[in-house]
Amino acid sequence: MSKTVTLTIDGQTLTVPAGYSIWEAAHQVGINIPNLCHHPALRPEGSCRVCVVKVKGARNLSASCVTKVAEGMEVSTHTPEVLAVRKNIVELLLANHPRDCLSCARSGNCELQKIASDMGIRKIPYNYNRPPMKKDEGNPSITRDPAKCILCGRCVRMCSEVQGIGVYGFTWRGINSRVSPAFDLPLDKATCTYCGQCAKVCPTGAITIHNDTDKVWAALRDPEKIVMVQTAPSVRVGLSEALGGKPGDIVTGKMVAALRQLGFDKVFDTNWSADLTIMEEGTEFIHRLKDGGVMPMITSCSPGWVNYMEMFYPELIPHFSTAKSPQAMFGTMLKTYYAQKMNIDPAKIVSVSIMPCTAKKFEAQRPELSASGFRDVDVVLTTVELGQMIREAGLNFQALPDEQFDPLMGVGSGAGTIFGTTGGVMEAAVRTAYELLTGKGLDPLELAPVRGMEGIKEATLTIGKTRVKVAVAHNLANARKVCEAIKAGNPHGWHFIEIMACPGGCINGGGQPISLEMDTPVKRQEALYTDDRNLPIRKSHENPEVQALYREFLGEPNGHKAHQLLHTHYREQIRG
Repeated sequence: MSKTVTLTIDGQTLTVPAGYSIWEAAHQVGINIPNLCHHPALRPEGSCRVCVVKVKGARNLSASCVTKVAEGMEVSTHTPEVLAVRKNIVELLLANHPRDCLSCARSGNCELQKIASDMGIRKIPYNYNRPPMKKDEGNPSITRDPAKCILCGRCVRMCSEVQGIGVYGFTWRGINSRVSPAFDLPLDKATCTYCGQCAKVCPTGAITIHNDTDKVWAALRDPEKIVMVQTAPSVRVGLSEALGGKPGDIVTGKMVAALRQLGFDKVFDTNWSADLTIMEEGTEFIHRLKDGGVMPMITSCSPGWVNYMEMFYPELIPHFSTAKSPQAMFGTMLKTYYAQKMNIDPAKIVSVSIMPCTAKKFEAQRPELSASGFRDVDVVLTTVELGQMIREAGLNFQALPDEQFDPLMGVGSGAGTIFGTTGGVMEAAVRTAYELLTGKGLDPLELAPVRGMEGIKEATLTIGKTRVKVAVAHNLANARKVCEAIKAGNPHGWHFIEIMACPGGCINGGGQPISLEMDTPVKRQEALYTDDRNLPIRKSHENPEVQALYREFLGEPNGHKAHQLLHTHYREQIRG
């Protein structure tokens, strides 16, 4: 069988791999066929029919996203018939769509809006006749507006096929058809992990990030409050896209300047507490390894993954590291260590974090994350929300100077930076654990086997006289495979496992800018590795500000005070 197929599209002759769809073939030669249900990260379905084309000899128009190319095929993408049918389909979608585009969270970044504009639709020849539908706003992470759903099925496929959970499904029939959790449950009652991947693939404003910018604006305008902010590793390689830049642009300095311009009193780096997390988590792993603790130990940095474990595999909770996430550790230290050093009343501090993750909003509200007597983090904003605030303030982001983080909690290592991508937490932990156990640095410093976008990755290291096998998994469907392996007796012999809820890790979190290009997460990942290579400190235990924290405040890693403030516990979640 031939491995390639030659066909013509709009008179252009091209040769493409056998198995390509017409849509993929057209995209390869720069022909844009509009679509709404298709997404490069998901299985093609052909439900919206906006991508129809004319195939010579076919009885009807063909959905280009699911029709495979064939030798000698002749395709026309913009005949009068094709354009008329597409336009009518979009007009029908618009007839059932709310007319609040100007105030919609996806205004200016809505695929339905763009396609309607590209098609020159200025009037809708049908009356709006959709019954009223209630918004789902009862959880801290994701807002659902069923009235804006166009039944494309992207969220259904993402949640079922990529994340392996299946929260969403098609319900009712005919004009009452909708996408919702089973029994029309709100997300806070369904088995939703709040990973936000559904919002990443939704083409309209039907699923969006729960917006908390008003809370932050109010705090910034309150003279009685001292508003301090931390910024996660992945934000510095995602923010540029929200402001018109390219994927993978490293904009750390401009981000810091923008946050100061917005009015934050202090601007800090979550890389600092990522290094702190490695000190606690790495030490915990060493103790388990030496003392026969519960193995394999699993990282607990990803709140979507934590939610998943608590709901679906609570029997594996003893395998979790008890170390808090970098976000929570930072918030605790801000209201204890930093407040004492600066002689600030912690009750006046508003702790804000900028995260690539929608599940971080849920994490911040966990009652157990308040060991200091105050909530570790008061408000979580995503990368998208920070971009919104910068635009709202009228800042010319690209013209801002590069500025530095504030001291005491503003120095981060390269190990902290790579926390933002799948495999990064594991690599950072190995850099430190290896050196603490052997007294020698890991050479080479990069742990290549856990890098890349493969779903489950493994590496074996000899640390002193001990062979240690580590594993890395990203997306929750792969997390399920790892959990089932542990339940089956850990036949792989893993000692230490990193799991991230989102495909690619935090670089592709639910709060990052939406992109339809498959290489965008890879570009963000490469940018984090570049940042790691360029930083003067690349190991968490060499961070001088973290060393000062232990020397002046905490004592030793995993000591009594560190356990009191930097560790937590997990519990079974029962929903549905």
